[in-house]
Amino acid sequence: MTGNTRVVVIGGGYAGVMAANRLTRREDVTVTLVNPRPDLVHRVRLHQLVGGSDDAVVAYRDVLAERVRLVVDSVTRIDAAGRAVALASGGTLDYDYLIYAVGSGSAAPSVPGAADFARPIATLEEARRLRAVLDATPPTAPVTVVGAGPTGIETAAELAEQGRRVTLVCGGLLGPYLHTRGRRTVARRLDGLGVRVVDGSGTKVTAVTRDAVRLADGRELPSEVTVWTVGFGVPDLAARSGLSTDAVGRLVTDETLTSVDDDRILAAGDSAAPSGLPLRMSCLNATPLGARAADTVLSRLAGEQPDRLHQGFYAQCISLGRSAGIYQFANRSDVAVWLHIGEGLGARIKELVCQGIPRHLAEEAHTPGSYRLHRLPGGVAKRRRVLLAQRAAEAPASTAPAATDRPA
Repeated sequence: MTGNTRVVVIGGGYAGVMAANRLTRREDVTVTLVNPRPDLVHRVRLHQLVGGSDDAVVAYRDVLAERVRLVVDSVTRIDAAGRAVALASGGTLDYDYLIYAVGSGSAAPSVPGAADFARPIATLEEARRLRAVLDATPPTAPVTVVGAGPTGIETAAELAEQGRRVTLVCGGLLGPYLHTRGRRTVARRLDGLGVRVVDGSGTKVTAVTRDAVRLADGRELPSEVTVWTVGFGVPDLAARSGLSTDAVGRLVTDETLTSVDDDRILAAGDSAAPSGLPLRMSCLNATPLGARAADTVLSRLAGEQPDRLHQGFYAQCISLGRSAGIYQFANRSDVAVWLHIGEGLGARIKELVCQGIPRHLAEEAHTPGSYRLHRLPGGVAKRRRVLLAQRAAEAPASTAPAATDRPA
């Protein structure tokens, strides 16, 4: 390709900002970032926004390269054939390459009453609305957090540390991702904060009312404020645009993060499903995926074969209030292992992680190409074995995309 190359990045979260910054390595690449908000949402701090200890936003001027053009708008449709995107404001943007990094949000609840009476927390606007509700609610009022993944645990701990009466409804296991040892550490901390943990069989929520949460085992828990942290969904932009998606709605790509439908469209972050086997939705994966998508574009522009996806390090970091946390290590299959760091040191590590995310983005903005965590060795062979095993199990009817690079 000769002349100036236009790249449009849809989504200004961790993956999108990393990709946009990295693309400025080439002077002949023009980068446009489209995002509905004028600031970066620091999603790993949304529970702190609810608790009142952080505003969970970072100014783009602090993390976005000067050469990246920011368009505060939403994309309503991708025209792959015409290589253009339609904007909610009525305009269009043409592109030579498109990086799809629209992220994730709250999954639409199917439980009766949840949509009316439960409050999600997956987006900035949702967290702000919940904060306002809590500010108007007496401190002694019962608060029920539904969902015992990282968001639910962090929100329950944050509110309990403020003296709120918090019940955490697990719908099964507390911290399903955690190792048994890590789970015990979390349970002890929540107990120390006064959080009532409702777990085990029969604890799935069957209905939410204005002042209660009903469980499958027949119990009814009083709840003046119900916080809903169950599941994440992704925007349906790719599906509405006629692109191949998985069952959740993530854009299906090959192992270079290139769409199986179009060599000029790539995906990164929570909205990507490489080879139909997406990585866990997390900041740990979003930033490296953004770097990998940008590297694929840069490799093609240089006439080189793009590298394949690999992720060589996994962990999960959960805050348990302001003074404690847990850092849970995992193996290369992203399965939690016995090793974890808890208590005050866990909190300090979590804070370093939270501070490190915008720092990585800012460093990439200042020195494009400096980020290298997505190149850690060890992830390619393991992922290839998993993909081959999955393909063998699905044979002979499999239509899954191959775990190979496509021609540049």
